[in-house]
Amino acid sequence: MRPYSVLGLVLIVLGVFALSIHSITYFTTEQVVGPLGFFAWDVSRPHTIVINPIAGMVAIAAGLALCFMPGRTAA
Repeated sequence: MRPYSVLGLVLIVLGVFALSIHSITYFTTEQVVGPLGFFAWDVSRPHTIVINPIAGMVAIAAGLALCFMPGRTAA
């Protein structure tokens, strides 16, 4: 396979993944000290990464363009 075709297939798969998953949420844990300083609590805070659908469509279009790109011609 041509290197451009492999990169194009990877972009197509990532684009389909971006269109099917709208956001990714992960949690981090940090210690919060109480008002008097004697106690500490573990608090889980959510962080959300939103994936724009336009990015998925652009990745699919670029992947298709790379897959259908003609190969090198011998001189």
